[in-house]
Amino acid sequence: MFFLGLFPQLALKILTVALLIILTTYLIRKSIKLFFDKTNILDEKREETLMHFANQVTKVLGLVFFFIYVFSHFFDLTKLVTGSVVVAGALALIFQHIIRDYIMGLTYLFERQIHHGDYVIINGNRQGKIEEISMRHLKIRQYDGYLYTVSYSNITELQNGNRGMRRVNESIILSYRQNPDDAFNVIEEVAQTCNEKYDEYLLKDEYGVPVESFKFNQITELNVDFRGHRYSLSALVKEADFMVAGKKVRYELAMAAYKNDLMMAESEGLEAKKACDPQVSL
Repeated sequence: MFFLGLFPQLALKILTVALLIILTTYLIRKSIKLFFDKTNILDEKREETLMHFANQVTKVLGLVFFFIYVFSHFFDLTKLVTGSVVVAGALALIFQHIIRDYIMGLTYLFERQIHHGDYVIINGNRQGKIEEISMRHLKIRQYDGYLYTVSYSNITELQNGNRGMRRVNESIILSYRQNPDDAFNVIEEVAQTCNEKYDEYLLKDEYGVPVESFKFNQITELNVDFRGHRYSLSALVKEADFMVAGKKVRYELAMAAYKNDLMMAESEGLEAKKACDPQVSL
């Protein structure tokens, strides 16, 4: 009966604290937004990034304070953590990854490596537009429509298309049996074709001159996966035309390889079958 008598009072205290935390969080976010609206210290993207990050920080801190307050009425948190070696060790192991994510997130943010809305490539295989920057992870909308979430500690390589220049860099892997001189002539023609047909995609300076036209980079990698050599061409293009330009260049390379009978790289299994049976083809 005594517990039942205290329950309404405790519930009222918890509700009051929850409302205070929500109000404080709202006021902090509103103050930050008003500060950015009234000042021009940072550019718009930087302000938007900091706003997203501040929203995540206030939400997490608010939840932490709320749960600490609730649990403090039922447990002695100090004794619970310090009195159990197993619990303390487990918490230390968990927080090790969380803290590392937080530290790396703050590093990316304050070194201005990423902004909200940037187009990025993560670990070489995930690319898209940053939709959310939280305390522990990034969310990017990929070109296929999927939303990809990655924690900061799992990011080993990050390429930011908005911080530098968007360079289309497409390649084709030809067999090591292919005569490089013939391949050079064909891909040089592809570069010239791209400059003539897709000049509108090229990034130009203030005088309308392309910063870097489509150019053949010759052999950029030898014996790729023990199958052949990589030939590539590249150009600096406008941000908005990056995806379209890449598709156009890949098409031109594929068409040139088809028309000129260039020998594409093949798997070892297929080459072995062709050696035994001449009728086997791609």
